[in-house]
Amino acid sequence: MNLLAFDTSTDALSIAVARQDGVWHSSGPGGAQASSSLIGSVMDLLGQAGLRLADLDAICFGSGPGSFTGLRTACSVAQGLAFGADVPVLPVPSLLALAQAARTDAAPDAPQGQITAMLDARMDELYAATYAFDGARWTVLQAPCLVAPEDLAHWAMAPPATGWHAWAGNGFGVYAERLRPLSALPCITALPTAMAMLQLAPALLSAGQAVPASQALPLYVRDKVAKTTLERAAEKAEKEQLLARNASPGAHA
Repeated sequence: MNLLAFDTSTDALSIAVARQDGVWHSSGPGGAQASSSLIGSVMDLLGQAGLRLADLDAICFGSGPGSFTGLRTACSVAQGLAFGADVPVLPVPSLLALAQAARTDAAPDAPQGQITAMLDARMDELYAATYAFDGARWTVLQAPCLVAPEDLAHWAMAPPATGWHAWAGNGFGVYAERLRPLSALPCITALPTAMAMLQLAPALLSAGQAVPASQALPLYVRDKVAKTTLERAAEKAEKEQLLARNASPGAHA
């Protein structure tokens, strides 16, 4: 099976090409920077593999959640390449790719288990989802959503009594103290990768997850990228009122 995969949902760009007899991969700056380098990097990697776009069985892209700019870049590039080559696209949830990457790195031989995957969503929140694996396939236990770091331990589904269990993602350095309650289980620093997407692709394709290029859509989860001017003004006023109350003579009486 010939596959192209790329993820631009985080600050790291990841690209991989699979042919029956080998795999080629590369990485670079992601997010907004990926828009200027993704197509060139894809074509270079396909050239190394000796493949044309028309030789591909599918184009896999990280559908999100993640960086809004990165998701739009991945979706538009996947659509453009797929339209031109007349091949289907396979949206791969970025948190699922993260879970697969963590499992491959930390517990490749575990027959079953559960991973709660998380990505820093900025604005004091995490994108999170929980997945279970049984050796052959992944099952969604809790779909991607937004969670405050301190609420993650209560939000995540309790792990079963058997199997390998872990937290995985890139939030541990950003929210170290607020994620400390998670330390009872392994905490794996990980990101979604194109290599993980290639590992997931056969099962997802067999399950009928591929779609025509016109139906390739990003999974944002958060429905807006920034707070409105009114929201920022209201927050500023609230902070100023709080500071004024704390500074008044009787505030600490």
